[in-house]
Parts: sequence; structure tokens; C-alpha cells
Amino acid sequence: MNTKLTILGFNSAIPTINSSPTAQLLEISERHFLIDCGEGTQVQLRKAKAKFSKINHIFISHLHGDHCFGLPGLISSFRLLGRETPLNVYGPKGIKEMLETIFRLSETNKGFEIVYHELNSKNSEKIFEDNKVEVYTIPLEHRIYCNGYLFVEKPKERHLNMDEISKYPEIQSCDYHQLKKGKNFILKDGFELKNETLTTNPTPSVSYAFCSDTRYSEKIIPIIKKVDLLYHESTFLHDLKEMADYTGHSTALEAATIAKKAEVGKLVLGHFSNRYLDTSVFQVEARTVFENSFVPTILQEIYF
Repeated sequence: MNTKLTILGFNSAIPTINSSPTAQLLEISERHFLIDCGEGTQVQLRKAKAKFSKINHIFISHLHGDHCFGLPGLISSFRLLGRETPLNVYGPKGIKEMLETIFRLSETNKGFEIVYHELNSKNSEKIFEDNKVEVYTIPLEHRIYCNGYLFVEKPKERHLNMDEISKYPEIQSCDYHQLKKGKNFILKDGFELKNETLTTNPTPSVSYAFCSDTRYSEKIIPIIKKVDLLYHESTFLHDLKEMADYTGHSTALEAATIAKKAEVGKLVLGHFSNRYLDTSVFQVEARTVFENSFVPTILQEIYF
């Protein structure tokens, strides 16, 4: 299964008729992670034909409205759709108070458990791990406490070389799991078959870094080094660098500089100011520094 990132929204603070605030759906190793949840995210999920029941983990970068105001509505929809399984919400300290206050005042009976993972560390930390994926925070420099998120796929199992395995009747299907894990096989006569003769290399693992609202900061480079795909906000073009610094944002040129220095595979830009009617100008500026830079379209599916 290919890793897929669906761009649900890439606008900055104000939604438009044709675009929405920040929200992304990452499908990696059969997990479905929602990243940020601006206004209208649940509508965008519907348009993308996403299955709400598969979303068990939501990662919120910070508590500005264009990154989290869609969350109460989405959770209410989960309830109306009969959800019973727990929902994990990761975000800055205060996200629990914000949501629970809304639910209390609106007399919303959720009907399922919300497990809050409130964050306050200014250092990168592992916040999620299962047998296939790890997730780390990426501390960012915005006007309020803000994190990006790094998603890392764990090493995959090796592939069976059935042409070679078939030469040894002693190897049964019950042995395949150990072979996929890289174990050698010992024949009854004591001869040890090396794993590399019975298997081939696994499919390479992938990584994705989501860098939400932030000033230009080279502190993140060691964390995102050589990721396959990087999303980095680029609210302004570089002629408005002073405004970017003042508001806690980056320019397209700065996002591209981070991508180049971090040696990432591909850069996706976003969080564009509404002052720009033609977003292609961000791609043009970024490519002067990092050629593999792209401006997405709404509901675009990016495979990597």
C-alpha cells in the first residue's frame, strides 16, 4: 500500500469558495492520521470519500482557529455516525479545556471516549508508536505554542524469495514469518541458510514531516533530515519577509531553503495568504532554491 497524503485545505486564516484552512489526511501503513482540522474539514473529508471510522488519531499543531475550529463539528459527526471506539487527540495544553467547554455548553453527549494527549515540551518528543509507525513532535516558532509532526514508518519485513525457498522442502509456511524478520534458517543437518539467499530487501520505509505555522527556523533541520516529503508553510513571498517574521510565518523562499538544507525528497507548500490570487507564484519562488517544490490543489492526493 502506497503512502498517501490528501490535501483537505491549504489556506491561511480565511476560507474561500474554492479552498479551506489547513487540514490533511495521511494514510501510512494502513493508519489514517488527520493533521490539523480547520473550519469545514469534515466536509472536505466527505468530498475526499474518507472513512470517518478509520480516523483514530488527530494531530493539532496549535490552537489558532484555522487549525482547530473544525474539530468540534467533526467530533459531533463522529457521535451522530455511531462511533464507539476511542479517539486520540494530540495538541497543545488547553485543547482539552477548549473542546470539553464546547461540549458542556452545547450539552453534547459524545458517546465515545476522547483520549487527550496534551503537549507542552519545547523539545522534540515521541508521542505515538505502534508496530508500524512512530510520530514525533517538531517544535516550531510561532506566536503561540506550536508543533509540527514527523511521521516515520518503521522498517518493513523482507520479501520471500520463493524460487530459492522452494529448493528446501524443510522450509514450511510456518517459517515464513521468521524469514521475513531477517532470521537465518538452519537445516536438519545443521547447515545454516543465510537469510539474504532466501529473501530480498524490503520495500523502503517512508517519512513525512508536517511543519505548520512557523518563522524560519533551522533548528528543525536535524529532525526532518532527508524525509521523503515535507510540508512547510509559506504564507508570504519573500518581499514580505518582515511581515512574515512579525506574524510568525515563513516565505516560500524560506520554506525552500529549509527543504534544501534538510535534503528532503519533495516540498509541498501551503498556508497561503489570501492577498495572493494566483498561488503558482509560491512555486515559482520556491523553485529558485529547491526545484522539487510544489503548490498543491484542493483534495489533491500525493503518493510517496
